Amino acid sequence: MTEQVQFHQLRIDLDSEECQTEGIDLKSLKDFYGGVGYASKLLYKEMEPGLDPLGPENKLILATGPLTHPVVPGGGSLELCFKSPLTNAWGESRVGCDFGLLMKQAGVDYLIIEGAATKPSMIVVDEKDTKIVEAKELQGKTVSQKRKIVHDKVSGEDYEIMTIGPAGENLVSFSNAMIGDRAAGRVGVGAVLGSKNLLALAVKGTGEIPLSNKDSLINNIREVNKKIRENPETSSWKKHGTTGDIPGCDELGDWPTKNWKSNSWGKGEEIYDDFFENNLVTNEGCYTGCPIACGRRAKVGEGKYETPEHGGGEYESISAFTSFVLNEDVEAAVHSTYLCNEYGLDTISAGANIAFLMDCYEEGLIDVEHVGKLDLSWGNSDVLPKLVKQFALREGIGELVANGVKGAARKIGEEAEELAIHGKGLEAPAHDPRSGKTLAISYGTANRGMCHIHPVEAMAYDAGKVSFGLEKYGLPDPDEVPRWKEEGKGEIVKTLQDGGIIPDIVGTCKFFMYFGVSLDDYAEMLESVTGWDAKGEDLLLAGERTNNLQRLFNIREGFSGKDDRIPKRMKSQPEFGYYVEEPDCSISDYQGMLNDYYEARGWDKETGKPTGRKLEELGLDIFE
Repeated sequence: MTEQVQFHQLRIDLDSEECQTEGIDLKSLKDFYGGVGYASKLLYKEMEPGLDPLGPENKLILATGPLTHPVVPGGGSLELCFKSPLTNAWGESRVGCDFGLLMKQAGVDYLIIEGAATKPSMIVVDEKDTKIVEAKELQGKTVSQKRKIVHDKVSGEDYEIMTIGPAGENLVSFSNAMIGDRAAGRVGVGAVLGSKNLLALAVKGTGEIPLSNKDSLINNIREVNKKIRENPETSSWKKHGTTGDIPGCDELGDWPTKNWKSNSWGKGEEIYDDFFENNLVTNEGCYTGCPIACGRRAKVGEGKYETPEHGGGEYESISAFTSFVLNEDVEAAVHSTYLCNEYGLDTISAGANIAFLMDCYEEGLIDVEHVGKLDLSWGNSDVLPKLVKQFALREGIGELVANGVKGAARKIGEEAEELAIHGKGLEAPAHDPRSGKTLAISYGTANRGMCHIHPVEAMAYDAGKVSFGLEKYGLPDPDEVPRWKEEGKGEIVKTLQDGGIIPDIVGTCKFFMYFGVSLDDYAEMLESVTGWDAKGEDLLLAGERTNNLQRLFNIREGFSGKDDRIPKRMKSQPEFGYYVEEPDCSISDYQGMLNDYYEARGWDKETGKPTGRKLEELGLDIFE
């Protein structure tokens, strides 16, 4: 009989300063396999509904997955799970890094942080000890300054360091946690850490990560790496990264422009060429040993936006500071994204808040008195870095948007609410459902809010014709499905979401699904690592189970089917750009697609709640 690997969680109570290692019941874990699946179960069971996300009762889980391993392609992933202060819903932030790998090498699969420290603090974890250390000297420092101080404090190159910036300390609801230049972003984990007076974490591990069958895993990985090497897209991603998608997304109508007044701009190729020729330094992996290394190293060599070389310049970040706000100055965009990383702000939400303010300014809903005499005209590049700093420090207009566009619109008034482009309070990213209708339903129903990647990059199916290897599980061939067709898209989204969440469960980067890594590949690696019996169908079921449990988490927090909406502007005919005379790109029957989705999910069409039959089928009836 194959030996099954054991897993452990480390619980840190900041109130009592107690640190306790706990074993994990394998039966309990195997229902969800790991990652965000197991974290969903923990947070649902251990947290009371209605708690303040910035109160000590909120828990933060740093979750690895069973495939978080240095030899697994994409195995350098860490998931941070919590209740979001931006949305008051399920909160989840993934970051590519070595932090999770070192956690596992220190014997920790899940790190559960509870309570709040009375003084500015940091946590230091290694295989010998866990310490909560006073860290007053970190207060008010930028991310890179904090990282240097922590590095000196723990005395060694072997630690991976996570910090928050001033935005997290100031409880800005779209603040990040940063590991090096990589961000755990979108839904405010920086503010959760700030509310706990936890300004940094450092982890070191040197132990061997246990494997059930090392020889089998090596064979699995050999086959997976062969798929990756032979995929024609691999070399392009190394060279161009996600930023290289800008011209194609613009052409496909997948590039939100001027606060979503259009789905294209016509300047994508020009902007990317400028970035590639003048700002891109090289590519890099976000964790040690990544076989794709699609990350960017960027800089601005001189001038008023001079910016040191740093990790950044990704598709979403550059888009947020160009097309979102009609800015053609790429150097200003690179500098602004760098400042977001230094101050610990989510780049997408920062750019979206600026676009919202520019829209309000143009419509006369805010004036010079509100903005401190800043010129918020569309395309004004000079104002971008100024606003980033104001947002992070909650100075000037920064106080207005500290809780995102949804909160800002409520303060400004009803006329501003139509200009606030969000889902469940999360600002929309840089992909447009007018490029393909599956994205509309994925946006509306995503558990963490309007997200392009959690649980799936749905735009890739319609616009990019990518199936992620899910045709085996009933997904129609995307080449045979018109991208603007609306019938059947709800059922398609269900399959995409259940399959697309698997990397977040097993602990890998989901980009590898673009290069031919399938659910069967993940299942085979999972068997080799853990000793568990697993098939692709089992993983798909775990994906469905996890999506439903996160849905139950949100329902318990007061969400329902009425929150599965997307903004009117996102469904409307573009006002300019390539698709201004293409009526099929607008969304005409969103409710019909949503009803199809609910039916495929086994959810009540009136409330959007999973039915008792569905919960019993998934073994989730105990969570009702």
